[in-house]
This record gives sequence, structure tokens and C-alpha cells, in this order.
Amino acid sequence: MPVTATTEIVGLKETINALRKIDPQLQKDFKADATAIAQPAINAVKAAYTQIPLSQMRYKWNDRGRNVFPFTVSKAQAGVKMRFDTRRNAVGVILIEQKNQAAAIFEGAGRDTTNRLGQSLDFVSSERGFARAMPGRTRLIGPVVYKARRGIEAEMVKMIKSTIDTVQREL
Repeated sequence: MPVTATTEIVGLKETINALRKIDPQLQKDFKADATAIAQPAINAVKAAYTQIPLSQMRYKWNDRGRNVFPFTVSKAQAGVKMRFDTRRNAVGVILIEQKNQAAAIFEGAGRDTTNRLGQSLDFVSSERGFARAMPGRTRLIGPVVYKARRGIEAEMVKMIKSTIDTVQREL
């Protein structure tokens, strides 16, 4: 039976937006602190990209005039970034994302609908010790971040709560 756990801190979006209103430097400091705390998870994701998933992904591939591939390990590692999303309809506020297009295709191909590329990537991922991702989930980022999450979650919650207290005092 799969177990899922989420940490929800009410008011985080509002706090990050209020930091900008109080002092933009406070928001920059908050984001820098959060990035520093999450660095072990970011590094773990970067370390998970060790080789090209499928041999044909190393060649150029254009789709309607845009370069989609080649997949390179160094670009996949460099594409792992942390982002803050404080929009009203955002699902998450603090996100670890893959910005490299080829690596993002590797992460998400075949997640919504079954196709040959997705099946091939699932096979390669399972051979390398990663469980087959569930529909809608990523192949490497999700499992790696969930493993590294235990080490950073308590520090992140502590930092967020102190920031919320600071904002409430200032307002």
C-alpha cells in the first residue's frame, strides 16, 4: 500500500509576497535560505543523471523547427533548478524543476498516455534501479527528491515558520 506525505504550511504564498512589500531584500534572503536548505535534494537530483537514457537521444532531433535533443548528462544536471511559485492557482510553492528540454522529455514522456518512447524509458529506468513511475509522476526527480526530503523538511519548516512570524510582526 503506497504511503504519501505532504507538508502544508498555510500562508506561505502570502508570506513570500508580503516579504516583497515589506522589503525586497527580505524576499531575496528567504529564497536564498530556502535554496541553501534544499541544496542536498537538488544535488541528489543532479547526481541521478549519470548517463544518456536511450542511445538515440544523443543525436540531434528537431521537432517542427525547434531543437529537442541531443540529451547530454551535463546539460541535464545543469537544468535542475529550484523555483518559487506564488501564483494564486499554484499547486506547490517551492519546486525543484528540470529546465533542460531533453531531460524534461525524459522525465515526462509517456506519463499521461502510453506510447513507445515512454515504454522504452520506463524499461531503461527500471533496469537502472528506479521503480516504474506512476502515471503523472516523473522518472528521476520525484523519487530522488522524496528520498532526500526527510533530511531537509524539518529545517525548511523551521525557517518558514520563523519567516511567517517575522512578517506578522512587521505587519
